[in-house]
Amino acid sequence: MYYLAKMSLEQGLFPLFSFEWAWSNFSDAVSSYHAQFVRSLEYAGLATAIALLISYPLAYWIAFRGGRWKNLFLVLVIAPFFVTYLIRTLAWQTILSDGGIVVTVLKDVHILGSDGRLLATSAAVVAGITYNFLPFMVLPLYVSLEQVDHRLIEAAGDLYANRVVSFFRVTLPLSLPGVFAGVLLTFIPAMGDFINAQLLGTPRQYMIGNVIQSEFLSLREYPTAAALSFILMGGILVLVLIFARALGTDRLTAGAAP
Repeated sequence: MYYLAKMSLEQGLFPLFSFEWAWSNFSDAVSSYHAQFVRSLEYAGLATAIALLISYPLAYWIAFRGGRWKNLFLVLVIAPFFVTYLIRTLAWQTILSDGGIVVTVLKDVHILGSDGRLLATSAAVVAGITYNFLPFMVLPLYVSLEQVDHRLIEAAGDLYANRVVSFFRVTLPLSLPGVFAGVLLTFIPAMGDFINAQLLGTPRQYMIGNVIQSEFLSLREYPTAAALSFILMGGILVLVLIFARALGTDRLTAGAAP
């Protein structure tokens, strides 16, 4: 972190950089690549929301209906992690290819036009991010739901609450710590991801992670890349603090206790 911070304030051309307190690197980075920052926020936020909508029912079903098969279902959730991240993303190239089954089915039901496609679109990038980080959402939710005392749900029923009211007044509040952890564990790495945009999208879908990779490895603009990295870290930290303040971590901790 020290060397990255020092590098972000340097100037010059590769490999001759000199430390000159170049704070303009930060403002120049924002002005040049604000579109990629916004796109990263949109993609990561959308992928996190979709992952939450998929993961909560899945984690709920495993925790409350899994029975003696819970461990097997959890293994199935994390099984993709036994394959490298790159291979999983490349597999999505085949799944979403123009001649693949997904595009064929969508064309048959007239959701996509005859010349429509999914690969090399924003939808493909968001789908790849959602899939790759889905276990990071499922596991915290499962742990939180597994710890819910079933006697509290039964007590809500005894007090004439139906299943819907019982869920929103008892189960959901008690599972919020898992929601909080899952959202953070999904959103933070999704913001810095670049593999999905590179393999499933085009330069029009590139995120800030792609810019940082290019600045470091191709253009050799190390100060700009370092400044972008610090801006990304700082932006994520601010968003996390806002999210924590909005939900209230003290309230979440207190709500998790029976």
